[in-house]
Amino acid sequence: MASVAESEFTLASRRRRRFTRHRLGHIAAPYALLAPAAAVIGVILAYPMYQLVRMSFQKYGLFELIRHKGRWIGTANYASIFNDAEFWRVVLRTVAFTAVCVSLTMVAGTAIALLLLQVSRVVRIALTTGLVLVWSMPVIVAVDIWRWMVDYEFGVANWTLTKLHVGNFVRHDWFANPWTGFGVFTLLIVWGAIPFVAITVYAGLAQVPQELLEAAEIDGARPWAVFREVTLPLLKPIFVILTSLSIIWDFQVFQQIWVMLDARPTSDYYTMAIYAFHQSFQISEYGLGAAIAVVMVLFMFAATLVYLRQMLKAGEVH
Repeated sequence: MASVAESEFTLASRRRRRFTRHRLGHIAAPYALLAPAAAVIGVILAYPMYQLVRMSFQKYGLFELIRHKGRWIGTANYASIFNDAEFWRVVLRTVAFTAVCVSLTMVAGTAIALLLLQVSRVVRIALTTGLVLVWSMPVIVAVDIWRWMVDYEFGVANWTLTKLHVGNFVRHDWFANPWTGFGVFTLLIVWGAIPFVAITVYAGLAQVPQELLEAAEIDGARPWAVFREVTLPLLKPIFVILTSLSIIWDFQVFQQIWVMLDARPTSDYYTMAIYAFHQSFQISEYGLGAAIAVVMVLFMFAATLVYLRQMLKAGEVH
């Protein structure tokens, strides 16, 4: 009897150990697969980020650049930018510009996605093809096209508005006034961002169960009420992710403004990215530029946290 009991105990112990090893292997496998990519990304991102943060605490100008050695000054760079009224004007301008661009992008992209559900298959394919072409267009090419459209002498926008009797736009310089200039940049950014939002939202709308929509319509709900009470809650994770990504992308806009203004933007057109570039490479205050860039990273990190949180929640649901 004792030998039988010992055999059963040994067999049970082996099963427990086998189950434990299998469970640990099942848990560790995803991390083992992700580890090489995570290590490469960590090295690629960690070292430049370390140098950026390190430089933000140093006096680093042309003299230090030649010597390849900065002088440690603590938080003086941060104190300098936080006490600079120009910096806060740039921050406010960047936040306002980002808010307008993201809002218009989400509204227009959602409207186009809803339109794609209503049109015929041929029209849907044509619209989707046009969206993909806009989405795939290089930024520099898009900026050149828009610069030709709003050219003060030969711009098709000026000619069209004049012919429509909106006003006299002959030789009108859109960038002489920052308000109209940023209006052009807003249209350019939104135009380039709409395809991604529209196609993504359309893909989400196509997955909404028709039974829910039909039930709401039978109950007498109007189309707007159906969208607000049924569709929008189901697509909330998609909208949160799209909004977070749009904030990250629009907050760091640089190429569109820089190229459109021939690399000579005035201070009225400074966003945080351009202001950091100006401090670093135009007046050679690399430490101040690094401090501004770190503040930018913190702003975008906050938006990234929202994005990652929503991604994790979506993963839990699925």
